[in-house]
Amino acid sequence: MITTEHRTLAMTDREQHGDTSRVPDRVVAACALPVTPESVPTMRHFVRGAVRRWAVPADVTDTLLLVVSELVTNVVLHSSSAEVTVLVSFDGVALTVDVKDQGRWLDRRVPRQVAEDGDVAFGRGLALVTACTSWWAADVTAEGTRVVACCPIMAAAA
Repeated sequence: MITTEHRTLAMTDREQHGDTSRVPDRVVAACALPVTPESVPTMRHFVRGAVRRWAVPADVTDTLLLVVSELVTNVVLHSSSAEVTVLVSFDGVALTVDVKDQGRWLDRRVPRQVAEDGDVAFGRGLALVTACTSWWAADVTAEGTRVVACCPIMAAAA
């Protein structure tokens, strides 16, 4: 497992033009693991540890952990990648998670009959990500897939 954590100072357009008002620090933690079913709980544990150090509210932490679980599970089930990387950052306003793989999308083993099929064990991941985040985006290229999702702090705390 490869992990890193660092703190950066964001620079706003105002600062670039001479305004010296402070901008909140942005903290970042990253972890890369081989793609196995065990990487899902390991990534969850890694992210939980990072956001605890950053004093993120418990309800937002729980939401972020669900998002991380869903996105890393998608890598395990659909990517054929050898490695998954999770980068999580916090700027005091929102948590952003960035999940990357180097695989190629694998088709479903069994086609979905109907989206609302209550007996289906899988297939709700991105709907959960949509419900739990203020936005998310996916970029699928020949080099792999990158999914970025944002969990705001203020909306969850309100």
